[in-house]
Amino acid sequence: MEFNVYSLLLDLMWASIFLFIAKLLREKIKLLQSLFIPVSLLAGFIGLAMGQNGFGIIKYSSGFGSYSGLLIIAVFVSIGLRGFNFSKGGWKTNFDRIGSYYCQRNIGWAFQYAVPIVFSMIILKKIVPELNPAFGMLIPAGFQGGHGTAAALGQTLGSLGWADATDLGMTSATVGILTGIFGGIALIKIGTRKGYTKFVKDFSKLPEDMRTGRISKENRSPMGYKTVSPMAIDPLAWHLLLVIIPTGIGYILTNYIQNITGLGVPSFSVGFLVAIFFSIFLRGIKANEYIDNHIISRIGSCCTDFLVFFGVASIKIPVIIEYALPFGLLMLFGIIWVVFHFTFIAPRLLGQEWFERGIYVYGYSTGVTAIGMALLRIVDPENKSCTLDDAAIITPIEAVIEIVALAVVPVACVQGNWIAAITPILIYLIALIIIPIIFKWWHKHPKGLSPEDL
Repeated sequence: MEFNVYSLLLDLMWASIFLFIAKLLREKIKLLQSLFIPVSLLAGFIGLAMGQNGFGIIKYSSGFGSYSGLLIIAVFVSIGLRGFNFSKGGWKTNFDRIGSYYCQRNIGWAFQYAVPIVFSMIILKKIVPELNPAFGMLIPAGFQGGHGTAAALGQTLGSLGWADATDLGMTSATVGILTGIFGGIALIKIGTRKGYTKFVKDFSKLPEDMRTGRISKENRSPMGYKTVSPMAIDPLAWHLLLVIIPTGIGYILTNYIQNITGLGVPSFSVGFLVAIFFSIFLRGIKANEYIDNHIISRIGSCCTDFLVFFGVASIKIPVIIEYALPFGLLMLFGIIWVVFHFTFIAPRLLGQEWFERGIYVYGYSTGVTAIGMALLRIVDPENKSCTLDDAAIITPIEAVIEIVALAVVPVACVQGNWIAAITPILIYLIALIIIPIIFKWWHKHPKGLSPEDL
């Protein structure tokens, strides 16, 4: 189908219909509720089955596969607009807790960004000699990053000549999120049965809204507040334009930089930087007083839901079949690592409440923060472990590191400089292991999972 403004309308219509159907299925089918399948992921599978890459019942437009690359810019822009907000207290009084938590989280991050590349170049390349040097990036993009990061990686590598990167990245993210959901639920069931959890002892007693996705009236909260008068401009339109402006500028600047330098610059990174400067500008003119970060966050989350749908629904199955052997081995390598990271490193580095704090890290290390939040809410519904408090302090630092790595590492790999690309990350990984030794954060395994439990 030739692409025009009406094609965009029809694509959005189909996306909305499938998201609507998926939401109804999640509400009604107990199996989907027990597995906590996200609506956007389920809708993506339905869209994939119905579209050209499935049974061919519905014909999407020629631009259908490009939406993810656009939406990822808006997602990162929504992050940049919210700025960096550090907690005012806790750095000194809770140094050990926050420091060990930072090391545990980032050991997982650094391993995913470096070791799978080594695994791909040394082992998988012997099986498939023509394997792209950036193939190992599918683990951090799909697991650590999720569908949004996979879209960003696919866009970057696609501009550098690897057209299959987006399909493989989206599939990796799907494997990751399913690993996070199914694996996380399985680990929690084991943990509650064995008495490893501290705050929740019965997995079956979960809030109804977590299962169905419907929030009861007494538990509802506002998604944001009116900060401008509708007599002047609609509050939602005001916040939407704040996201659209840096998104568009980021896209323009990306094309300009690529045309001038010939370098494959990630548009989401440029959009993020534009959003940061735009946020500073808004503070300078005092406009930030009329911005509700909750609404900005909801716009970003909305873009993420549609991004997941378009990303999964546009996967080219023949590409996955072509890479089946190396891709399957790489996914198995990633799954083994995230389980090891939770069952071995978390209890020895996090100490008390290691299960609650570790399951959150497991969740977002296999898909998205929302999965980590969902798993944490199951075992620590009132955040008594202070996991979210510590994450609020650590995440802004990690976000900057990850965006830089995601912008630099895949480009360097494609150019044949994969050793130079991962060397700083490996040094960082070693430092994250040594620092807890200095501060005596490593300790014996407390009451926790043993190999025979898995």
